[in-house]
Amino acid sequence: MKKRILTGITTTGTPHIGNYIGAIRPALKMANSEDQSFFFLADYHAVIKNQDSDKIEKSVEDIALAWLSCGLDPKETFFYRQSDVPEILELTWILNCITAKGLMNRAHAYKAAMALNKEDADKGISMGLFSYPVLMAADILMFDSTHVPVGSDQIQHLEMTRDIAARFNHLYKPLLTLPEPIIQDDEKVVLGLDGRKMSKSYGNVIPLLEDEKVLRKSVMKIVTNSLEPGVPKNSDDCTVFDLYKNFADDNSVSEFKKQYENGISWGEAKEILFDAINAELKPIRSRYEDLIKDKNYINDVLSDGSKKTRLLAQEKISEIREVIGIKRIS
Repeated sequence: MKKRILTGITTTGTPHIGNYIGAIRPALKMANSEDQSFFFLADYHAVIKNQDSDKIEKSVEDIALAWLSCGLDPKETFFYRQSDVPEILELTWILNCITAKGLMNRAHAYKAAMALNKEDADKGISMGLFSYPVLMAADILMFDSTHVPVGSDQIQHLEMTRDIAARFNHLYKPLLTLPEPIIQDDEKVVLGLDGRKMSKSYGNVIPLLEDEKVLRKSVMKIVTNSLEPGVPKNSDDCTVFDLYKNFADDNSVSEFKKQYENGISWGEAKEILFDAINAELKPIRSRYEDLIKDKNYINDVLSDGSKKTRLLAQEKISEIREVIGIKRIS
């Protein structure tokens, strides 16, 4: 039996190489002809934290183009925008009606938001934030997803989805597939310019789709210590070396390590890193530049993706309506 692997794509901000290393590249490697791969742009999830309509629209387009430029094939996968499949929201309501509030109370994001507002625990907590695990469950269960890639901090989301699906199956009929996790390498933290985790919120990112000049400028901003050329350097505690390992084979990494031991200058080390990153990103940038010239391309791709995806969603929601008693009167 083919696996159905579903990947949710966060639609906030502009993509950077941390996104590429941590999410885009491994997800695309996982997609193959033997399994069915679903990739969706989680724009309804984005509304939970962002009410700027212009930013939402721009980010969805940028993120979609980034994944397509990196090699996502919309003809071989199901690639769609969450908001283009209204059956997902219908399923969300149905699942809301069988999901216990106590289960939602245990969600990490809700508990973290509560902890930030100890004096007024519910201040700033919307129903979207509180109940987003149900929307996430609908995203997964709508397409009988068998596997979902997750990091260790996201395992709870999948466990809650399984709990919700099991509750539905117990109340009505075993229609919903209980998904299995594909545990991603959560030990892998992509370091940013300042040595902290690369994040837009820290402003320490290296852009994914900018030109070579901007890319080089970003790499040259990486913070290093003050050791001079000729002085041996520690590759185990260095952002430059850590990033290089993501863009080079084992032999090149070993050679780079020797150069550290021999006292490579920081300027030369950063140039080597830039060359490695640029070599991998050059065809991606070229593809991106071609795609943005066609103003209708992204809309056409998402339109085709939603049509293909909705055929599955409509069939599934019809079965679900039938078992919960919402059906045509004969």
